[in-house]
Amino acid sequence: MTRSEALFAEAKTLIPGGVNSPVRSFRAVNREPVFMASADGAYISDVDGNTYIDYVGSWGPMILGHNHPAIREAVRAAAEKGLSYGAATEGEVVMARLLTELVPSLEMVRMVNSGTEATMSALRAARGFTGRDKIIKFAGCYHGHSDALLVKAGSGLLSESAPDSAGVSKAAAADTLVADYNDLSGVEALFKTYPEKIAAVIVEPVAANMGVVLPVAGFLAGLRELCRREGALLVFDEVITGFRLGLSGAQGLYGVTPDLSAFGKIIGAGMPVGAYGGRRDVMETVSPSGPVYQAGTLSGNPVAMAAGICQLTCLRDNPQIYARLHDAGTALFTGLAEIARGAGCVVNHIGSIGSLFFTEKPVRDYASAMSADTRRYAAYFTALLARGIYQAPAQFEALFVSAAHGNAEIAKTLDAARSFFAGRA
Repeated sequence: MTRSEALFAEAKTLIPGGVNSPVRSFRAVNREPVFMASADGAYISDVDGNTYIDYVGSWGPMILGHNHPAIREAVRAAAEKGLSYGAATEGEVVMARLLTELVPSLEMVRMVNSGTEATMSALRAARGFTGRDKIIKFAGCYHGHSDALLVKAGSGLLSESAPDSAGVSKAAAADTLVADYNDLSGVEALFKTYPEKIAAVIVEPVAANMGVVLPVAGFLAGLRELCRREGALLVFDEVITGFRLGLSGAQGLYGVTPDLSAFGKIIGAGMPVGAYGGRRDVMETVSPSGPVYQAGTLSGNPVAMAAGICQLTCLRDNPQIYARLHDAGTALFTGLAEIARGAGCVVNHIGSIGSLFFTEKPVRDYASAMSADTRRYAAYFTALLARGIYQAPAQFEALFVSAAHGNAEIAKTLDAARSFFAGRA
């Protein structure tokens, strides 16, 4: 029995499913999980001494690579002063200043502890500001596990929303409406069906939780115009795309300004951090300035702030990093597309994130993403893991390239993929 197998056997007696987040279970790839022990640069190592090229990167935030020396030193220096104060610190002000300087739509910002908290709190602020209850989300876009967002569309666009998880009440889901990603007409239909009742539209500007799905031309700008016309707020969930696609995120890349934005662990260099912010008039409704209550004992944790300030400053002061990320991402994903051509696969990517889908259909929304053959992906995952390549243990997750991935890592990954599609792995 390997050390990973022994740990998982014990974990299943102590932790639901043996893991603290479902995707770690590896059920989607029909195997038991690998337990990791350390990571450095582009590599991650398990408890059995195996080392892999890592394309998970703690699900995105390790944009500079694992265990970056400057971030490690910033964390060490902050930890020596104390781990948590439960009081205001200078680091929170520095972080807020940095975020508002880098992302033009952020006039004010509030720190939280996760992407889930960020999206949940942003929507509460939207409801408080507009005095409306309903929100629109998109099928296949994941915004964390708060009750109101764990819903699915059902059989039709205008049907009542149904909870997508046990333990979520119908009442919690009742005000969440679901549209199809990249379909403006469906959003417009919802606004017509529920006039002056919709507080916000929340969207991943580049969907990355049904695999990577890019917005079609005009989709984001169309959402912006619909929300402006109908008096609703546009909320961008940039937990994946924020600071990954550029210093101002997807909103800067596509030139569309949301009213509110949510960010996740990339602003803490992988530590448990999140933030939401946007228009000053909306954010001033948040307590203690206004009536929308939101709080967090550990929000703005000094160690997390130090890590995040270091990472964001590094990205700001070294713009060539994004060019390197783009080049590495292009090399990886165009290489995969070429290798998989004729094998019933498509590759979607933008910058340093992408997905290989085991389907012949162009993937532009939830329905087309769901046409992917998850059994083939599981075989692909296992084959590449055996060759030292660690990627998302599920078809519908993104691959992340970091600044630590060089030509050698990309070449080894493409060689492993080539062997799989040639039937040699």
